[in-house]
Amino acid sequence: MLGRFVTHRPRALLAAALALFLLLLVAAGGAMDSLSLNRFESPNSESGSAASELADRFDTGAPNIAILVTATGGDVRDADVAAIGTRLTEDLVAYPGIGDAWSFWSAGAPATLAATDHRSALVLAWAPGDADRVRGELLPGIEAQIVESVSDPAVALTLGGADEVFRDVAEQSSADFLRAELIVLPLVFALLALVLRRVTLALLTVTIGLFCVVGTLAALRAVSVFTDVSTFAANIALVMGIGLGVDYGLFMTYRIREELTAGHDVAAAVRRAVANAGRTIAFSASTVGISLAVLFVFPFPFLRSFAYAGIAVAATAVVAAVVILPAMLTLLGRRALAAKPTGAAEQSFWYRTAEKVMRRPVAAGGSVLLVLLLLGAPALGMNFGPPDDRIVSSEQPVRAMYDTIRADFETEEADALHIVAPHAGPNALGDIAGFADRLAAIPGVLRVDSASTADPARFSDGEATWLRVVPTAARLATDSPGLVADIRSTAAPFDVLVGGFPAEMVDYRDGVTARLPVVAALILLVTFVVLFLMTGSVLAPLKASVLNLLSMSIMFGVLVWGFQDGALAGVLGFTPTGSIEPSIPILMFCIAYGLSMDYEVFLLSRIKEDYDRTGDPIGSVPRGIARSAPLITAAGLILAASFAVYATSGVTFLQQLGIGMAITVAIDATVVRGILVPALMRLAGHANWWAPGPLRRFHDRFGWRESVEDTARASVS
Repeated sequence: MLGRFVTHRPRALLAAALALFLLLLVAAGGAMDSLSLNRFESPNSESGSAASELADRFDTGAPNIAILVTATGGDVRDADVAAIGTRLTEDLVAYPGIGDAWSFWSAGAPATLAATDHRSALVLAWAPGDADRVRGELLPGIEAQIVESVSDPAVALTLGGADEVFRDVAEQSSADFLRAELIVLPLVFALLALVLRRVTLALLTVTIGLFCVVGTLAALRAVSVFTDVSTFAANIALVMGIGLGVDYGLFMTYRIREELTAGHDVAAAVRRAVANAGRTIAFSASTVGISLAVLFVFPFPFLRSFAYAGIAVAATAVVAAVVILPAMLTLLGRRALAAKPTGAAEQSFWYRTAEKVMRRPVAAGGSVLLVLLLLGAPALGMNFGPPDDRIVSSEQPVRAMYDTIRADFETEEADALHIVAPHAGPNALGDIAGFADRLAAIPGVLRVDSASTADPARFSDGEATWLRVVPTAARLATDSPGLVADIRSTAAPFDVLVGGFPAEMVDYRDGVTARLPVVAALILLVTFVVLFLMTGSVLAPLKASVLNLLSMSIMFGVLVWGFQDGALAGVLGFTPTGSIEPSIPILMFCIAYGLSMDYEVFLLSRIKEDYDRTGDPIGSVPRGIARSAPLITAAGLILAASFAVYATSGVTFLQQLGIGMAITVAIDATVVRGILVPALMRLAGHANWWAPGPLRRFHDRFGWRESVEDTARASVS
C-alpha cells in the first residue's frame, strides 16, 4: 500500500515533503539556543541532599565560579593587588545571583587560596541555580562587568570555575557542530558520488541525510520545551542523521536498481523495493532507536538527551528513506537510476571472500577473532573518573588557569568536600571537634574547617552544622573516589551528608555504573526480539549480539589505549587524565550497538531472503553477502568518515566519540560482517535458522518474512 501511495502521486507527495522540510528548518533554526548546558549531577543522591541543606541553611555551597588574580609585578600581598582583590570579592558578593563569595583577601581566609609563591590568588563564589542560568546569564555578566572592568596593569585576571569550564565546552561543541556541517556534507557527497556513480543520486541521498538532521534538531527543540536537552545532542543529530539517512538511502536505491535490472518498470521497481527494503529499514531503524532509547533508564538529563536524539533520527530516517526518496526516484526515471555494469554478484570481491572464508571457517574466523580480541584487550583496564578542565584545549584561558593552580597551589579550595549535619543540635561543639580531628587524620586531608576551628557563626546555626574538608592536591588527583569513601566511612556523632564536587562526581559515576547491567540487558533483549521477528531464528540474534559486543570491545580498547593511557595525545592534542568519564562510553556503546545491528539487519535480510528461496544454508550466505556487503561497506565507511571529523574537536569528549566510533564502524562494516559472519554461519549450517517449536509457530504467525505473495502484491498497480 505504501509503495502504491508513493508511486501514485509522487509530485504531490514531494510538494508536501518540501513544505514539511521548510517547517522543520524554521524550528531547527532555533534549536541550538534552546538546548541546555547540563551538569554532571545525580538527582536524589547524598551529595545533592548535602548541597540543598548547605544552600537552605547557610546560604553557601561548593564554589562554581572562580577568578584567578595574578600579580604582574610583586605578589598578591602587595597593597595595590590586595585592594583589587578585595574589591573583586566585594563586587562578587554584591552581584545579583551570587549567593556567597570569599577570597584570599577575606578576613580569616586560608593561606591555601594563594599560590605557594604568592604570585597569584583566588576569588571564589557560589551561585545557586541550574547550569543554564549560571553559564548563560551570570558568567557573561560577571566577565563583562567585573573581570573586564579591571584594567589595572598590576594584575591579570582569568575567569574560571566548573561552570566556566563547561561553558567553554558547550561553546566549543557548538562551533564543532557548525564546522562539522561544512566538512561532513561535501565529504559525504563526494563519497556517495563514487559509490553510486551518479551525481544526481548522490545529491538526493545527501538531501535525505540533511532531512534527518533538520528533523531531529526540530524534534530536540520541541522536547526542550518540556525538559533539558544537552547541547551535545546536536552533534549526535548531525552525524547520525547523515549516517542513517545515507545508510537507508543507499539500501533503498540499491534495491530499486536490483528490481530494474530484473526487468520491472520504474513504478513496479519502486513498489517492490518499498514493500521489501522498506520493512528491512523499519526493522533496522527500530533497533537503532531502541538502542538509544534505553538511555532513559538513567535519571540524568545529559544521557537522556541522546535518547531523544536517537529516537528522532530513527523516525525521520524511515520517513525520508521509505517515503520521500522513493517518490524522488520515481520521478527520476530508469535512465537516471540505471547502474553502470559491475559484473555478476558471484564474481564480486565480497562473494569470493565469503566463499574462501567458508572453505576454512575455523582458520579464517579464528585468526580474525584473535586479532580483534587483542585490539579490545586494553578495555579490561578501563578506569572511570570525573571530568575536569583538561577536557578542553590547553589554548583556552580557563584551562591555562587550572594548569597554574595544579602547578603552583597546594590544593584547589573549590574541590573541598562539605559535610552537613542537619540535626547536630545546639550543644554539639565538642562532638564537632572530635569528628573534625578524625577527618583531619585521613590520609590526603590538608585541613578541616568547622565551628570548632573557625567562625562558629559561619559553620553552625544552632541546630545544623557543617564542616569543610580540604584535600591535598595529590590525593585528589590520584584517588578522589577513595577519599570520598574514607570520609563517608568515618564515624560521625550525628547523621551527616557528604557533598562537594568530588562527592558529586562519585555519586554521578555510581549512578551511571549501577544501571549498566539494566541497560545491557535491555539492549540485548530488545535486539534479540527484533532479529527473531525478522529471521525466525534463535541462533541468529545470539550470534549478532556476540559479534556486536566484539565490536564494542574494540571501541573500548581504543578509548583506553588512545585516551585514558594517552597514546593518541600527541596526535590529537589533548591531555590524558588516566581515566574516562563514564557517560561517554555508555553513549558510544548504545550508538555503536544500534549501528552494528543496523548492518546485521541489512546483511541477514538478504541472506534469509536467499535461504527462503533456495533452502541452501551454505550457498545463501555468500550470495546474500555479495548483495549486501557493498552497501554495508560503503555506508559504514561514509559514516566512519563522518564521525572521524570530530577527531579535530577542541573537546576531548567529542574526540573520543569521533575516533572510537569511526574505528568501530569501519571494522564492524568490513571485517566483522565480511569475515566473521560467513565463518560462523558456515559452522552453524541449518542451525542458523533454527528455533524451538513454540517459537517457530509464534514467528509463523507474527514474524516478518519475505514471500512470493509479498513481492507479487508489491508489483500490482
